[in-house]
Amino acid sequence: MIRHIAAGFVATAIAVATLAGTVVAEELEVGIARDMQSLTVDTESGPVEIRRIQDQDHEITGDFAKTSRACPPFCIQPMTPAEGVTTIGELELIEMLKDPDAIVVDSRTIDWFLGGSIPGAISLPYTQVGDRLTELGCEPDFDGWDCASAERVALFCNGLWCGQSPTAIRAMIAAGYPAERIFYYRGGMQSWRVLGLTVTGQGD
Repeated sequence: MIRHIAAGFVATAIAVATLAGTVVAEELEVGIARDMQSLTVDTESGPVEIRRIQDQDHEITGDFAKTSRACPPFCIQPMTPAEGVTTIGELELIEMLKDPDAIVVDSRTIDWFLGGSIPGAISLPYTQVGDRLTELGCEPDFDGWDCASAERVALFCNGLWCGQSPTAIRAMIAAGYPAERIFYYRGGMQSWRVLGLTVTGQGD
């Protein structure tokens, strides 16, 4: 009798879990990838779920809706900011956000970071990166920096026209950071927002 009751509870639990999974799938009509509806990353403020905006009529507004800015200084950036650096897209950046041994860096100035960033990214402005490499695994030495234990790091800024992360990347390499451990999310915040992905801070 007890076994039958226990089996009944198990069957009910499985049915509820299956139903819950179906409900979640129905709620998230706009997923991130075929095998990924959403993901949760750790941030300084606690766990944050990254998902796409479900309103399929949603459009970005404000600064990130602009197509054209004066060049210089806002010129289209090269695909690779420096030799040896790997350029990545959103799915590769998400994999790095999930990796506890990787660091994702918002290299914009702090006002931009506070206005909305990618969950799980740390703020390391391009104007300060040369003095803060200890946060990325380097150690100071007599000649500058010893980056033998440098972390895998991905940098981003405002978009394809933003030179802040390319500038930071070149400064890191000049200081001795291994280029092969640097990844460049070229699309930056503009592409992230165009895809309707979760943004911390004030949002649009």
